[in-house]
Amino acid sequence: MDAAVLHRRTTMHDECVPPKLVDRLLALGHTEVVRGLALTEDGDWFCARAWARLLAGRGALAEALEVLAPYVDTGWWTATAEAARLLDAGGRGEEAIALVRPFAPNGERSALPELALLLARHGQGEEAYELLLPHVTDWLIAEALVEVGVGLGRGEEVAALLEARLAPGNSCPRCGSPECGQPYREPSNAVNLLASVREKQGRTDEAIAVLRSYGPIVVNNRDPLADLLARHDRIDELRAYAGTPEAVRQLAELLEERGDVAGAVDAYREHMDEDRWHTSYLLAELLARHGRGAEAIDVVRALDSAEDWVVDQLCKLFAAEGRAEEGLAHLDALKARRGREEWELSRLRGPLMAACGRLDEVVAQALAHPEGRTPYALEGLAHLLIDAGRPEEAVALLDTDRLDHRWTLGPLLVELGRVEEAVTLLRTPRPQIPPPEPIGYSDCPPF
Repeated sequence: MDAAVLHRRTTMHDECVPPKLVDRLLALGHTEVVRGLALTEDGDWFCARAWARLLAGRGALAEALEVLAPYVDTGWWTATAEAARLLDAGGRGEEAIALVRPFAPNGERSALPELALLLARHGQGEEAYELLLPHVTDWLIAEALVEVGVGLGRGEEVAALLEARLAPGNSCPRCGSPECGQPYREPSNAVNLLASVREKQGRTDEAIAVLRSYGPIVVNNRDPLADLLARHDRIDELRAYAGTPEAVRQLAELLEERGDVAGAVDAYREHMDEDRWHTSYLLAELLARHGRGAEAIDVVRALDSAEDWVVDQLCKLFAAEGRAEEGLAHLDALKARRGREEWELSRLRGPLMAACGRLDEVVAQALAHPEGRTPYALEGLAHLLIDAGRPEEAVALLDTDRLDHRWTLGPLLVELGRVEEAVTLLRTPRPQIPPPEPIGYSDCPPF
């Protein structure tokens, strides 16, 4: 095994069985297949990880570690971190620490917080704190510093460090001037972390004040202030805040969880002017989830848009409501209005026509389209055939170029019981394409 090859395969999900399919193989009872791949000489990481976790869950920790040992021996951090987690969960924390420790000073960024949190869990919090302290400007490591620092009762020290990073007058990273007016925050999540410190200390009002005064940093479409208000059941304040599209969504989600669907609908409608496109999409989804598909269709139709993502949602709503013919008529009207129909919209006809019992016509029309034989088009057709209970025809369609379609064809073959064929396909290396010849530089025109 080679660490670089393992990293490439797992990052790209290439030349290996992807994790979701590994889970499916186990669910279908193909444990020996997963075990065999886990123990192959060149390694199949997702199979090894799943098999090791399965063994550890059965109480066979020693066997689980044996499975991971060849991967760990390559010096690959991902395998080492997994082995350490199994050791820690199995009550062997000191061994986990010893396994992780060599990676922390060697440039493996995620190893430092991993080691620090391990140390803190096993009574060595002061060492963990000292390890993290010099790296407060790194957002990932700073998150661990907050966790460790508050756990040690040193929350005020951590808060002071973060407040210093937020002080006015820090130089702008672009121009180097403290007067340019651009706020300079390093770590970038300093505001959110400072609020987290105060919340962990039980000082919720101060956490809210921090987020209000500095302005929260939205991460992964989640507004931290909205999350904080929701966690502490301060729904009136959340309703009054709702100042960002993310906060509106979080308010609506909270109301929906409580069974107040009408309130969630009103939350979206009240803020429709602030972000009409995104809010309409979310409102339509909410209405459809609660059996109000006709209203959802009206919401999306009101956008009067030919954007493919809007039309996509509208066509799905038509199909779900048993109004596929109306969806096709809508596509026809768009085509007439635009004078053409790109593949992004043409592909939406497939599910609607299939719902009308015209699947063969769908396949013929799609294959006649200029883009109909591209990999993405063929895979879309294959999914329609699978949904219609015609998987063998889907396989025949994708067999035109197996390597291009491996991620769709592999799971399909597994469902058909052709497991070995699927595994061979997924693990087959792609042909190596030589890099293009460099184009020489000339200072003579034409450049």
